[in-house]
Amino acid sequence: MPADKVEEYADGLCYTDLMAGYYIGAPDDVLQAIADYSAWFFVWDDRHDRDIVHGRPAAWRRLRFRLHAALDSPRNHLHHEDPLVAAFADSMVRLYSFLPQTWNTRFARHFHQVIEAYDREFRNRTEGIVPTVEEYLALRRLTFAHWIWTDLLEPSAGCELPDGVRKHPAYRRAALLSQEFAAWYNDLCSLPKEIAGDEVHNLGISLVKHHGLTLEEAVAEVRRRVEQCIEEFLVAERDALRLADELEDGTIRGKELGAAVRACVCNMRNWFSTVYWFHHESRRYMVDSWDDRSTPPYVNNETAGEK
Repeated sequence: MPADKVEEYADGLCYTDLMAGYYIGAPDDVLQAIADYSAWFFVWDDRHDRDIVHGRPAAWRRLRFRLHAALDSPRNHLHHEDPLVAAFADSMVRLYSFLPQTWNTRFARHFHQVIEAYDREFRNRTEGIVPTVEEYLALRRLTFAHWIWTDLLEPSAGCELPDGVRKHPAYRRAALLSQEFAAWYNDLCSLPKEIAGDEVHNLGISLVKHHGLTLEEAVAEVRRRVEQCIEEFLVAERDALRLADELEDGTIRGKELGAAVRACVCNMRNWFSTVYWFHHESRRYMVDSWDDRSTPPYVNNETAGEK
C-alpha cells in the first residue's frame, strides 16, 4: 500500500480495532504486537490476491519461500529488501518474546501450514478450481488461520496452556466455533467482492458450484451455518468454563491455569461481536463505494509482470 493510500485508507480499514476487540485484557505490548501482525496479515492477503490477479506465480513463489525462512529465523530477515518480509520478521521477533520456546515452535508450525494453504488457494484460483464444500471448509481453517488466532489468546492471558488443556475437547470446541463463525461470516460479507473478482474461494461459491444452490440459497445456507455456530458456541462456552473451574484444584498452578482458560474463553466470545462489528465498519467490505467492485481502492494494483 503506497504511503498516500495508507494515509487515506488505513484508519477506515479498522484492522487494529479488530484485534483490540478480540484480545481484551492483553498487556499493551502484546496487544500492539498482535495488532501490527494482524495488519500485516491483511496486507499479505492483498499481495497474494494481486499476484493471482496479475499472473505473477514466480513472485508469489519467492514470497512464499521467504516467509517460511523468516518464520524460522526472523532476526535474519529484519532488514529484508521486501518490506512485507521485513515487517513479518519484525512481528515474529516481538511475538516470540512473550512465552516459552514451546509456544514459539507451535506457532511457527501452525503458520507454516497457513503459508502452504495460501499456496493451495493460489493454485486453485489460478486454475479456476472451485473446491468442494468439504475441501473448502478444511482449507479455510488454514487460510483463515484458525489456530494462529487461537494461539495468540495465550500471550494475551499471559500463560502458555499445556497440551492437555489446549487439546481438551471442551476448550478446542469453543475455540473452533469462534473461528468458524469468523471465517464464515467473512465469507458472507466478502461474497459480493469475490463474485465481482471472479474468485473461487468462498463457502457460498462452493455451495453454488457443488450443491447446485442458487446464489440466494447459498447466502441463506451460509447465514444458517453462521447462526448455528453462535448457538453451538453458547453450549461449548459453558463446557470450557466448567473446565476452567475443574483446573482450579487449590494449587497455585491450578489457579493460574483456571484464570488463563477463563480469559481465553472470554475472548473467544468477544470474537463474535468484534468480527460482526468489523465487517460492517471496515471499508474493506464496502464494495458499493468502490469504482470497481473487483478491485479494492487501497491496494497497489500495478499490472506489471513478474518482479
